[in-house]
Amino acid sequence: MASEREHWSSRLGFILAAAGSAVGLGNIWRFPYVTGENGGAAFLIIYLSIVFSIGFSVVIAELIIGRATQLNPVGAFKRLAGGVWPVAGYVGIATAFVILSFYCVIAGWTLAYMVKSITGTVLSSDIDQVGATFSTFISDPFEPVIYTAIFAALSVLVVLRGVTHGIERAARYLMPALLVILLVLVGRSVTLEGASAGIAFFLQPDFSKVTWGTLFAALGQAFFSLSLGMGAMITYGSYLRPHDGIFGSALWVTVIDTSVAVLAGLVILPAVFAFGAEPSAGPGLTFITLPSIFAQMPLGEVFAILFFFLLVIAALTSAVSLLEVVVAYFVDEFSANRINTTMIVGAFTFVVAVPSSLSLGVWSGYTIAGKGVLDALDFLTNNITMPVGGLLIALFVGWVIKPEIVRDLVEDSKIPPIVVAAWRIVIRFVAPVAIATILVNGLV
Repeated sequence: MASEREHWSSRLGFILAAAGSAVGLGNIWRFPYVTGENGGAAFLIIYLSIVFSIGFSVVIAELIIGRATQLNPVGAFKRLAGGVWPVAGYVGIATAFVILSFYCVIAGWTLAYMVKSITGTVLSSDIDQVGATFSTFISDPFEPVIYTAIFAALSVLVVLRGVTHGIERAARYLMPALLVILLVLVGRSVTLEGASAGIAFFLQPDFSKVTWGTLFAALGQAFFSLSLGMGAMITYGSYLRPHDGIFGSALWVTVIDTSVAVLAGLVILPAVFAFGAEPSAGPGLTFITLPSIFAQMPLGEVFAILFFFLLVIAALTSAVSLLEVVVAYFVDEFSANRINTTMIVGAFTFVVAVPSSLSLGVWSGYTIAGKGVLDALDFLTNNITMPVGGLLIALFVGWVIKPEIVRDLVEDSKIPPIVVAAWRIVIRFVAPVAIATILVNGLV
């Protein structure tokens, strides 16, 4: 099976694809408003510290599992240990599928807002009107479902073509485009009159604002923004050749992912302050606050189109990785045909996505543990299955995996022994405690 496996055509292709998996709505939609809710620069510093210690270490751990086995998450744990450990793989695959189902709904909103920005129907200086427009849109029983279907179809089209000609080729075009658009938007945002207050909020820390809640928020954001605990990095790592380096590539993935989040903060927060909006506006910051800001900005229509196109790209590169996790499982474990499997999984994803979309409108009366379907699935994955998956991966690589697999990592990457020793300490002790903290905090 491993000899027939497709591999990335180059190190750059893998880095762009893996970075695309990590870079998603969590970086551009979620990160700015979480930063706004948690005091700005102090949160940013804590977030960066956690990303480059715990997050980076778990990225390496997932890539080690994938490269060592050349298999999907379930097959990887079966080959390396067996016993109960394949459960960790099943947790990852289930998490990827559930996230993909409601992710397509939110990504569909970004696609719709890109189209609506072209027609100008969502831009207004009256923030109450913008909010009413957004509420009317997401509660509609048909329009959001149509955009969900379109976005799911786009994801399927990429994965259908396989690793090299589909995922890698898409990443080679989409990731540079994403970075260019981000830089253009940053240039516009930081030069707005009054933007300096937003820049100071984002880059000048006030540690008096730090609370335990700030730390928990930074832990959660750092963990989730890197696509950890859902099998994506294991799956992408399985398409590395057996002696492809891991450490340097993992570092580049972490740097790109974090850079996108920081740039997104420099797009949104200076603009928010320039127009007197509230940085702690929560999830509505993107779909309510920003359209009202774009309406007041010179050439705002153009920048609105660019911004929502940026969101579509970020969402697509992440959705593709989530879909690939599920497809790879069936292809590896059951020798299923990639094209047929991708289409079936894509169709089933859409079917499961429909209740999430309708839960914001005509099905809002139906709840799971007091939450609508979309919110319930989001809570299940973000607060339970992703931390559980990440915790199991850290424990597995730190305490169970064979020592020679780690030695391969050192020999292939020429990493100084002190760096490897630090990584082992983090993956054995620091990461499990931090992830367990996320899990406990999310359930309280």
